[in-house]
Amino acid sequence: MSAPSQLQRQSPMSATKIVLPDLVSHCTFKLRVNRHRKQITTETKRWLFKGGNLTGKKRDAFHGLKAGLLTAMTYPDAAYPQLRVCNDFLTYLFHLDNLSDDMDNRGTRSIADAVLNSLYHPHTYRGKARVGKMARDYYKRTIVTASPGTQQRFIETMDFFFQSVTQQATDRANGLIPDLESYIALRRDTSGCKPCWALIEYANNLDIPDDVMEHPIIVSLGEAANDLVTWSNDIFSYNVEQSKGDTHNMIPVVMNEEGLDLQSAVDFVGNMCRQSIDRFVDDWANLPSWGPEIDRDVAVYVQGLADWIVGSLHWSFESERYFGKTGREVKKSRVVDLLPRRA
Repeated sequence: MSAPSQLQRQSPMSATKIVLPDLVSHCTFKLRVNRHRKQITTETKRWLFKGGNLTGKKRDAFHGLKAGLLTAMTYPDAAYPQLRVCNDFLTYLFHLDNLSDDMDNRGTRSIADAVLNSLYHPHTYRGKARVGKMARDYYKRTIVTASPGTQQRFIETMDFFFQSVTQQATDRANGLIPDLESYIALRRDTSGCKPCWALIEYANNLDIPDDVMEHPIIVSLGEAANDLVTWSNDIFSYNVEQSKGDTHNMIPVVMNEEGLDLQSAVDFVGNMCRQSIDRFVDDWANLPSWGPEIDRDVAVYVQGLADWIVGSLHWSFESERYFGKTGREVKKSRVVDLLPRRA
């Protein structure tokens, strides 16, 4: 698909619009949606809002988020019990993201302590923080059927998530824009994708040996999927984030490092997204063999990563989180009117 006529190259202070890259057309994976979407959406909202948690505009925002649709698009083959846990977790992850946006590194650390203690000690830790109680609740359901390797990967990657989010809070407080290499490494953890990859194993009842999960091709596939989901999210969320002055986004990082104007930086990140899809396709074509049984599980896992790539791209325009109620219109035109900076 050809891009709309190029908008005038402008600085972020004077730009009024950006043109999004056409990533949907570049991604040829089939989009599938789990048949349990409506049921898990209703049940998870009841779980999240229990006890009067979140009211008014914050509750409305979770309705507009459409997390149930994201879960259904990214775990299309999961049975209801597993899909419900995945949706509880994804909804919870967005909840944590919203909380951490408003916190300094001390506040982020207190949340991390409550959540990680709940995950490492789900049957014995009795912290009173609601975020910890919710973590205990979904994780107790996860470990009923998750393999030991899956459990280990989930907890380890959640630990990395909180370490990186704490670093992000410090950078935000200091007004620091990291260099591109540092940002990419940090963003692979702040994205929260890695525990979602562990949930691909859980959702599909996989038991893949650690040495297979640590194989360079499997690691590379996970990184390529993470990069696409994360970097495309940076493009889609840029408008809302720039209005709040948030610099933990690849676009300002690229502008700062490469000396590019806003639209050129969007195009630069868009090209990186396309390259990450191409990298994933190349790795997928070069998977080694570990024997019939393991190969079957690996095939399901890699398909799960592909489902995340295509599902996240389409969901971003269905959710109201990035483009309000104009997502489908933006998906067609790819033109985004920039919001004014908040005082």
